[in-house]
Amino acid sequence: MNLKEIVNTDKFKKIVKLRWMISVTLLIILFVMYYGYVLMVAWSPETMAKKVGENTTFGIVAAVVVIVVAWLMTVIYVYWANTKYDQVVEELKQELD
Repeated sequence: MNLKEIVNTDKFKKIVKLRWMISVTLLIILFVMYYGYVLMVAWSPETMAKKVGENTTFGIVAAVVVIVVAWLMTVIYVYWANTKYDQVVEELKQELD
C-alpha cells in the first residue's frame, strides 16, 4: 500500500477523527477550568476568599484542583496515545512497507 491509499482507508480516518475528538474534548475541559477559575477570581472574589479549614481559602483549593485535573488529563491522554493510538499508527506504518 502506498501513502495515498493508507490516508484514504477507514482505519486512518477513524484514528485521526478519534485523536481530534479526544484532543478537543480535553482542550475544552481545560479552557473551562482555567478561564472559569480566572473569572471566579474576577467576578466573585468573596467566594474565593471564603475559608476552607483554618488557614486555607476556597481560591487556593480551586487552584490546586485546576492544576491536579490538568495533570490528570495529561496522564489520560498520554496513556491513550501510548496504548491505543501508537498501536494503530504502527499497524498503518507496517501496511505502508
